[in-house]
Amino acid sequence: MRLHREGYKYIIIATVLWIIIGMLTAHYIDIFWLSGLITFVCFLVWFWIIWFFRLPNRIMVHGEEKVIAPADGKVVVIEETYEPEYFKDQRLQVSIFMSPLNVHVNRNPISGVVKYMKYHAGKYLVAWHPKSSTENERTTLVIANDRGELLLRQIAGAMARRICFYVKEGDEVKQNNEFGFIRFGSRVDVFFPVGTKLDVKIGDIVKGGVTILAHLS
Repeated sequence: MRLHREGYKYIIIATVLWIIIGMLTAHYIDIFWLSGLITFVCFLVWFWIIWFFRLPNRIMVHGEEKVIAPADGKVVVIEETYEPEYFKDQRLQVSIFMSPLNVHVNRNPISGVVKYMKYHAGKYLVAWHPKSSTENERTTLVIANDRGELLLRQIAGAMARRICFYVKEGDEVKQNNEFGFIRFGSRVDVFFPVGTKLDVKIGDIVKGGVTILAHLS
């Protein structure tokens, strides 16, 4: 397991704060159980930050006809809906909710060319709020290849305050390579053509780079 580069700053800050709080606690608090409790809480926070930015080693799944999960998390939405930004028509939406305990790397579900990429500043409603997909901080990414176009949307949640993205329009991208990262929990939506046969259902736990969401004809 490695640590993601987006976490280096936060890990250093957490480590320094833990050291400072530990020194202050040892100097000013004489109650053993209280100082021990503070030290333990600091350790839990530090460990959680390490855990959040983990980048586990995985055997990735590949295939030209396969659409691989772009993120770890739970499938919370599968519905036909209107996509207003790029396609401007009905699409099949699959939403993956990433809790603060999930790996937060976002990966390309297919190989292809980035046809559209746009960042939107916005609010920080909870990720499952009906308006989060149109009002929250978010990015919209469209990847196209010979089999069609897929739209992905990174959506920041109440805890997530920073969406990172590493691609731009015109880039050639490979399946399962990173296209972004969301700090501290959120959601990724994938928009398929209506009628696409999915390999997942609501409630399924998926792994980025591993779980097959669907097959493209």
